[in-house]
Amino acid sequence: MARFRVNAFVQRGAISIVCRVVPFEIRTIDELMLPPVVRELAEEERGLILVTGTTGSGKSTTLAAMIDHINSNFAKHIVTIEDPVEFLHRDKMSIINQREVGEDTASFGRALRRVLRQDPDVILIGEMRDEETVRTALSAAETGHLVLSTIHTVDAAESVNRIIDFFPPNEQRQARSMLAGTLKGVISQRLVPTPDRKGRVACCEILRMTGRVRDMILDPDQTGQLPEVIAEGAYYGMQTFDQALLKHVLEGRVAMEDALRAATHPHDFKLLVASGGKRATSVDHVLGGEGESDHDRQAPARAPGSGEAATVARPRPAGGVQRPVPTVARR
Repeated sequence: MARFRVNAFVQRGAISIVCRVVPFEIRTIDELMLPPVVRELAEEERGLILVTGTTGSGKSTTLAAMIDHINSNFAKHIVTIEDPVEFLHRDKMSIINQREVGEDTASFGRALRRVLRQDPDVILIGEMRDEETVRTALSAAETGHLVLSTIHTVDAAESVNRIIDFFPPNEQRQARSMLAGTLKGVISQRLVPTPDRKGRVACCEILRMTGRVRDMILDPDQTGQLPEVIAEGAYYGMQTFDQALLKHVLEGRVAMEDALRAATHPHDFKLLVASGGKRATSVDHVLGGEGESDHDRQAPARAPGSGEAATVARPRPAGGVQRPVPTVARR
């Protein structure tokens, strides 16, 4: 069986109930088919990690998998502050204390102020809803704790702006400095149905902290360029939504029509699929017009007597590159 998160309300004079299943079993990062970088983020010693997405996008499930990974592999003190407590964790290598807002504490902010005196290594905040919670979370990350939390945004760039917008204008410069100094990564996710409609797959946009990302967070005029950095950051484990979707499509976990509905840029996604994952910018590129080398695209020689230049190729020198040599045809 499982636990259920229940919401009851009145509609058309009758009572309706929505039940959300919360399984007892916590699925692992591998079972959820999350990118390997999620495991690396969970193993950070300190800093802030954000899991973002719309309601029902699997944020709590991803956070539970990350906490379970820490619990299974490291001896740490983990404190969660949730509203309400969803997944129940049992102690493995770590000690876990789960506090519920309204039951064990009055608010996220109050619980956060107290938790810093409880010698935690990892702090999970169910949701960052107000300035006090955000400010305290950033302070906890600055003082050497690993802080994991969620926020309702659709991508990494919006997440950065939302965090900054919690602060009054005269404090936003300092807030950018705090965020740039503590943020380790942002996992923004969407759920896409599998071809058999029996499950859903998490497609994750991943942002990791680098020197370039730090500079963009500090400069509000550059924050909007974060998607470009993510698209080019595969070396650091970064990926866009569309790049994540492409992997699922190529591996048969997501149907093409579902991927197009979920893609951030559907037309660009078609080009991405057609180009085999290369960042094509035009149809000609996809068709191979720009992907060939110079000697592969050698122009055919024209017949002598045409009055135009003919192209003939010299034998390729050892260790060199064959280059076409123009010769003028004589009449």
